[in-house]
Amino acid sequence: MENSISAIVLGAGLGKRMKTNKPKVMCEVLFKPMIGWVVDALEKAGVNDICVVSAADDTMVRDYLHERVYFAQQKERLGTGHAVMCAKEFLQKTESENILVVCGDAPFLDEATVRKALVVHTQQNAALTVVSAFLENPTGYGRCVEENGKLIKIVEERDASEPERAICFVNSGILLFQKAALLQVLEQFTCNNAQQEYYLTQAVELLNQAGQTVCACQSGNPDVVLGANDKPALYALNEKARAAVLRRHMEEGVEFVNLDGIVIGPDVQIAPDACILPGCILKGHTKIGAGALIGPNSELTDAIIEEGAVIRQSVVSESKVCQGARIGPFSQIRPNCIIGKNVKIGDFVEVKNSTLGEKTSVAHLTYIGDSDVGEHVNFGCGCVTVNYDGVQKYRTTIGSHSFIGCNTNLVAPVIVGEGAYTAAGTTITKDVPPGALAIGRVKQENKSEWARLKLTSKKK
Repeated sequence: MENSISAIVLGAGLGKRMKTNKPKVMCEVLFKPMIGWVVDALEKAGVNDICVVSAADDTMVRDYLHERVYFAQQKERLGTGHAVMCAKEFLQKTESENILVVCGDAPFLDEATVRKALVVHTQQNAALTVVSAFLENPTGYGRCVEENGKLIKIVEERDASEPERAICFVNSGILLFQKAALLQVLEQFTCNNAQQEYYLTQAVELLNQAGQTVCACQSGNPDVVLGANDKPALYALNEKARAAVLRRHMEEGVEFVNLDGIVIGPDVQIAPDACILPGCILKGHTKIGAGALIGPNSELTDAIIEEGAVIRQSVVSESKVCQGARIGPFSQIRPNCIIGKNVKIGDFVEVKNSTLGEKTSVAHLTYIGDSDVGEHVNFGCGCVTVNYDGVQKYRTTIGSHSFIGCNTNLVAPVIVGEGAYTAAGTTITKDVPPGALAIGRVKQENKSEWARLKLTSKKK
């Protein structure tokens, strides 16, 4: 598979009807650009030699896919045939015998469709295989017209006769060529149409005229034809994808009490017996372990949540929450954190770029940034690791079994030794030895009668 097929992904569309400043293929379905769905499906099918045809001024697609694909530029948008012409250098250099052309804005391309197309293409020794899909209501799609098992033409609905309009097999926009045949027809494309554009589907007519085999391959997935040209259609894609992802997780043993407000990205992994409560948004490559409880109203992005952990009304990004830890409500775990086993993080706590050891407790109203915290450490209310001096950030180290009193400020770089205490209201600017008590607050002074005299003077 890997050596026999390469792919060209058409991704230069503006998407004006989307009313967005980004390329249409970068519009997201379940927080993932449509072109990301397409490239992932190709790679899962073993197609690793991929060329994306993008607009000349497009940096977003290039930044998103960067080293995963080869890029070609379409400086003028003159149709799908012209887009493939722009990838001619890629065609000439690739060693693959077959070239799959797909649309970057059709996110439901799947591995099975790619593999089936190659099987049919090879068995038929076809110059071109067009992937079709069966739709009970084919309105709006080009029809695949066949005779004696051969595809003779693709006719657009506005040009179709009544018998042709009754055909339910539609063009998916997925075409698999023998490379030699594709290079041949690229030289023959014409733009003698109202739009003065080069259409890739003209290859069906040209190859038939040349006496070469052109066939259709029906996908088992009718959703391969779906794309989006405007925001309502994009919303429809999101709804369809959301329902499919939720059903897949339920079938795999994930528990949902109610599906309201739950959105799960396509690459999220959830183990059986995990429970996802309403209002949760799970993005990226998040992984959730068995028996974990997420929600309600939590957002996880590229997070690893181990077995039995609990995340309530909180945000976790690019961090690991270990077995049995409890986060929230109303806490934020920012990137590059490791929250150890059975750690407790309560309300209005923020942790960033830090490691917290097993059974450490941070109950409420605390910021821990750029810190290495040991095991069984207790933070009182209102503590802060002061990690930034306006120019550079520094780390704080807190040894195991330490006790950080309420309203302690730890001005980094500073080390609190194992088993040390800090008194409430203390600002720590020097290292605290193991087992010591650090007190850094102003000595209290009571001025007798001061308040009574002040109030009396105001009344006069």
